[in-house]
Amino acid sequence: MDLSFIIPAYNEQLELPATIEAIRKAAEDRSAEGRIRPGKRYEIIVVDDASSDETSDIARNAGTQVVRTNRRQIAAARNAGARAAKGEILFFVDADTRINSKHVGGAIAALEEGCAGGGARIVVGGTIPVWAHIFLKAFCALYFGFNFGAGAFLFTTRKNFDAVGGFDEKLFIGEEIYFSMALRKLGRFKILRDPAATSGRKLRMYSAREILGNFLSVILRGPRAGRSRAGLHIWYDGKRETGST
Repeated sequence: MDLSFIIPAYNEQLELPATIEAIRKAAEDRSAEGRIRPGKRYEIIVVDDASSDETSDIARNAGTQVVRTNRRQIAAARNAGARAAKGEILFFVDADTRINSKHVGGAIAALEEGCAGGGARIVVGGTIPVWAHIFLKAFCALYFGFNFGAGAFLFTTRKNFDAVGGFDEKLFIGEEIYFSMALRKLGRFKILRDPAATSGRKLRMYSAREILGNFLSVILRGPRAGRSRAGLHIWYDGKRETGST
């Protein structure tokens, strides 16, 4: 297996079908843009982390490999998928994120150029409040300015993933930042020019006060804030939209 796409999922029956379809289209693109050479093989692994909906059934019916875990922790879910993966190149794609051939091709090109790994900027899909547009613009300018990869889409080689020890399972948030920093010690970390589309559901389901208050709390508490699920309800309460946007 050459490419492994790993999707951590918790109660993602609504978003998962479109995410899997987008990955298949991207992985099967044989154009120059996709850079997938004929004969290259890929696999899609959905890591169902204690879902109570139809996530696993949907994943199986879509022809993907399903790995079950019961940690309710995204770092652990990504690592579980990586342990099951057979690919030389690992892609981590959130269940509410749509990638395309530019992301796959760009990642392959970056790794062939000697990069240790990378990610992509993000763009939020659907309608979101005005305050959210302002918040995202400021956040992304700062976050990607530091050359961190967003958890929505990350890539590296199996060799490099093993070398850094995967994602830190002591962390419930921010694990992608430490993963990015670990890979940067091995070589260049590249943020692709084309943004990946991810869901804006949290920005629709929670108020500005809830989101900004939660972020401020995490900042004030420092590194210890990420070592417990307590106080991280925006990330872990499992709240989901009931219709597509």
